[in-house]
Amino acid sequence: MNTELFSNIQPIQRAAALGSMQKADAGASSETGGIFADIFQTAIDNVKTTDADMNEAQYLLATGQLDNPAEATIAATKATAAVELLVQLRNKALDAYSELTRISL
Repeated sequence: MNTELFSNIQPIQRAAALGSMQKADAGASSETGGIFADIFQTAIDNVKTTDADMNEAQYLLATGQLDNPAEATIAATKATAAVELLVQLRNKALDAYSELTRISL
């Protein structure tokens, strides 16, 4: 099995772990936007990485340089999953924001 395909995948960190990292970097996190910005930036970076991997695999497949055509399919599936995760994160954030705006004080 080719471990090179899985080397670029970033694991999703638990929110509690990100919160403790935020407390450790209190000065830096206030400048960058906090835990939500970190989560979204990680998801965006993951989309960029998987999309680049997919494009490279498709290019190699089209030029006949890819020995295993399943690698192109795997790369495309990873890219699709990364985009779907980012869209779901966005949807949940928008839902939470709309709930917060409905709260009357």
